[in-house]
Amino acid sequence: MLTQPTLDRMNAMKMFFMVDAFQRQLTSSQSGALSFEERLGLLIDAEWSGREQRKLDQRLKGARLRHAASLEDVDFKAHRGLNRELVLTLGRGDWIRERQNLLLTGPTGVGKSYLACAFAERACRSGFTALYLRAPRLYQELAVARGDGSYGRLLARLTRTQLLIIDDWGLAPLKDQERRDLLEVVEDRYERASTLITSQLPVKSWHEVIGDATLADAICDRLVHCAHSIELKGPSLREAKPKSAGKKPE
Repeated sequence: MLTQPTLDRMNAMKMFFMVDAFQRQLTSSQSGALSFEERLGLLIDAEWSGREQRKLDQRLKGARLRHAASLEDVDFKAHRGLNRELVLTLGRGDWIRERQNLLLTGPTGVGKSYLACAFAERACRSGFTALYLRAPRLYQELAVARGDGSYGRLLARLTRTQLLIIDDWGLAPLKDQERRDLLEVVEDRYERASTLITSQLPVKSWHEVIGDATLADAICDRLVHCAHSIELKGPSLREAKPKSAGKKPE
């Protein structure tokens, strides 16, 4: 058997994971005991698994998550009003498939950002695209895009993202252009993609932060309609953690 031409053709077809698996078979004493179908199946499995892992790595990198979080590591023992059954149900991702939203509210330090990143990590593993942005950074990127002529392209990218996380929303009253930009984002995504909001403020206080009554009605209606809500409670988890020497708290 001429193995090098076979390897060259695999590489030409970009079947790099299959190449590695094939080379391992050539040097393995156990491969000879396998049937042709079994060896072929192992090669195909290696290529498929490698490509799926590469796509997952790309989705996680593109999501720009603040925390390396996972739902498996969420602490349900802490007294935060966190319902395990609800979290695990949301972790299945049906709300993303149905293009619904998720609102995480509660005081500072109770784990909203971590939980948001955990949902996003699970979404990436389920094949969805995600993007994490703190609200101030979102407004900043939109302002820059408006100035350099890429505003439309940025809005299109935000709309294509299947799960957009807007963290730390409502820390300060919105400026006029910020609320108009937020309406554009929310309107483009309404019933097309899912948005996850984290905020220290209860939903009933969002109108006041937005400022303009008409725009506030439009924004809140699109965010709250068909949205799931989790209200976290309790003291700050940051205060319970010992501070590492020389490390700034988040």
